[in-house]
Amino acid sequence: MDFQSWIDNVEGWASIYSFDIMPDGSHSEIRLMAFNRQNGFMANLPPEAPKFYPGIPYRNYFTDINFESFVYRCGTEQKHLYSYVNARGVWIKGFYLPITEPGTVSAEPPKKDENGKTTVYCLYTATFSPEVESDSMLQRSSEISNAVMNISVKLHESQDFFQAMAAAVGEIKTVCGAEKCSLYVVDKNTQKCSFINERGVQDEYLKEFAAQMDCTPHEIAIKWEEDLALSDCMLLNDLSVVKERDPVWYSSLISHGINNIILYAVRFNRMLVGFIWAANYDTSAMMKIKEILELTSFMIAAMIANYQLVSRLEIKSTIDGLTQVSNRNAMNDRVDSFVSGKAVLPETIGIVFADLNGLKAVNDAQGHDAGDKLLQRAAALIRIAFGDDEIYRAGGDEFVIFGPGITAEKLEEKIAQLRALADNTSDVRIALGSEFCTGEYDICHGMQLADERMYKDKDEYYRLHPDMERTKR
Repeated sequence: MDFQSWIDNVEGWASIYSFDIMPDGSHSEIRLMAFNRQNGFMANLPPEAPKFYPGIPYRNYFTDINFESFVYRCGTEQKHLYSYVNARGVWIKGFYLPITEPGTVSAEPPKKDENGKTTVYCLYTATFSPEVESDSMLQRSSEISNAVMNISVKLHESQDFFQAMAAAVGEIKTVCGAEKCSLYVVDKNTQKCSFINERGVQDEYLKEFAAQMDCTPHEIAIKWEEDLALSDCMLLNDLSVVKERDPVWYSSLISHGINNIILYAVRFNRMLVGFIWAANYDTSAMMKIKEILELTSFMIAAMIANYQLVSRLEIKSTIDGLTQVSNRNAMNDRVDSFVSGKAVLPETIGIVFADLNGLKAVNDAQGHDAGDKLLQRAAALIRIAFGDDEIYRAGGDEFVIFGPGITAEKLEEKIAQLRALADNTSDVRIALGSEFCTGEYDICHGMQLADERMYKDKDEYYRLHPDMERTKR
């Protein structure tokens, strides 16, 4: 069986595999028979990898459940197969062709040996590209196209991101014939994750699952990437592979009565943004499901990436980058909503103006980096005292705090706590002014009164500490 001289004439990445079909219909392990010189995976094996010989078990080098499924199907059904997947950081266009041994007649079906065993062979060729090819994505059957269209409709029925994702998950669950299905959204920048099923966001389940796995939700995503072992997905008939790769996850699955799973990585420009997860699915439709998820994961990835981008822009527009409290834009929007009537004024509200004393002296003597650190420490103290309230950096060294629904006593208690916290530091000194509003009140007038009282407090501080004087307002 001289496959090597034959495959060296094949252009592009190519390799030949074989396996045995037993009398009972079961399969032996897949064997690697030959590969050509252009095959980059084999050419870049680490030095400790086993030396190749024709017939070496494929898993001596790789474990890719999806690839193995295609090889088994190609050899068993004697069909030409095609796949287009995002794996190992590139888009792979793969062709699986049933072949015969050199010297045999290709028109004849594979023959059984004296023990009833049949050996079959599969030629795999592949091309690679860093970007997706739209024409390759469209080469699907009408059944696949209709399923993808239905999921796409669900993705765009609602303007709310989480509602749209929940609707799409429900449709994917139906397509997979799954008992359970969800979307695990991953934000690599913030290391935050969301768990969405057909009923919407399930934060409590995410906490429970993370506790079972004894790690954070983001660490779960990292582990799942490792479980995929550079593949785009796992479509498993049973949990034996999970048991081998991730015993903790395996125990969690067993405890929930799960017998088989789908784990499909959702990537945008090679960056992981989530996983499609389904359990106890219809394994007879495995190949159809894989094709559908190849397309839907591409669409879902784009929507997740867009949502995360918009969220980051919104955060930048409303959060002060230095102190991580809300910024002046957010404060103005809040006040405008009260004044215009878009937001109902609470029955009571506490308004506090807090201004950092001595910032200019620190900037002049120690530099602006030291001044920035002083602002950050001041903001940290304000968050400790007013963590349940709305905190804004109005600009420079000035902070404004709104306490909707607060009592007058609680407001004074928090102000006293902030003063005590500052007094126990060596460098943070804060001038404070407040106003408690109730009944029929004008929010802008309340802010004006709090601001005036804060400046009286500030003037008193500089009277007692003239060395810390700064430029007058």
